[in-house]
Amino acid sequence: MYANGITLIFESTNVRKNMSIKQIAKIAGVSTATVSRVLNGSDKVKNETIEQVQKVAKKLNYQRNNVARRMKVKATESLIFGLVVSDINNPFFADIARGVEEFAYAKEHVIFICNTNESTEKEIFFLNSMISEKVSGVIIAPTAGNYQLFDKLVSDRLPLVLIDRLKNSFPFDTVSINNEKGAFLAVQRLIQNGHKRIGIINGIKGLSNSEARFRGYKNALGEAGLPLIKELITYGHFREAGGREAMKKLLDLKKPPTAVFSANNLMTLGCIKEIHEQNLSIPDQIALIGFDDSTWAEALTPPLTTVKQPGYELGVNAAELLYKRLKNKDSNIMNVVLNPELIIRDSCGTNRKSS
Repeated sequence: MYANGITLIFESTNVRKNMSIKQIAKIAGVSTATVSRVLNGSDKVKNETIEQVQKVAKKLNYQRNNVARRMKVKATESLIFGLVVSDINNPFFADIARGVEEFAYAKEHVIFICNTNESTEKEIFFLNSMISEKVSGVIIAPTAGNYQLFDKLVSDRLPLVLIDRLKNSFPFDTVSINNEKGAFLAVQRLIQNGHKRIGIINGIKGLSNSEARFRGYKNALGEAGLPLIKELITYGHFREAGGREAMKKLLDLKKPPTAVFSANNLMTLGCIKEIHEQNLSIPDQIALIGFDDSTWAEALTPPLTTVKQPGYELGVNAAELLYKRLKNKDSNIMNVVLNPELIIRDSCGTNRKSS
């Protein structure tokens, strides 16, 4: 009883502590080593023994202490995948995470998700934290820098799969989208609809996906015999605010573009807000195609034409590559490239006679 007269009473109601392996062994009439082998899925135990141990473990509500287990095993034998993304607010990365999680769950693994928010400092911190936590391997959408860090990861032989953004000088498994093809299809569609003065709002300079999307834009113009106009090339840094600022810059030109290709969904939201702010009509006064298809794209007025990325499939493929790498660290490097799809709706307009 405390001085103020209040008595604290802690009461346990229907709470059972997890039973230890020793207790299971005693009740099942086997050795602790046998119980350990059964609980870890070994095939070196008789079927009737496995059934007996599992029956006792279930009856006693036994739950394995994976934290303690992880302290004893090698990192590559742990049950945790690390996933590092650049912007968890982006639905594209949420789709990737869902794909990774579902594959991991099927293999009785869990995922440790971190969001760098495009910060190289956070990227270093999270990767070091994952290594200290003994994750078995990491799936990562890297930032633009940190080449020294990746040099170290190569020397440490940490199983790593790069997603969406590649670092071609490093020997890691990769899963990516054919970004160049996706951008080409988008700009080609705008050209087919009669546009000749087409702006681009690209992501972050130096990232492989940004550079590939720019090549697609440039190649589509070149194939149509259209010039590459410097003032029509802008960057929104894969952010909504950046997309809005870039769109304002394009619309404020003395001769603004008649169409714009926006290189990710968050920047596209910014584009649309700025177009509405300036009381312009899509697609009559400014046509628009975005990279990334989202649930809201079809609900807009007019519905948004997009380049659809298979984010979920990307996540599944990345998790599968990491799982295979853990099984065989010395196998050949794998580079998986998935195809995007142009989803044509109303925001890119129809064929126009001139632009």
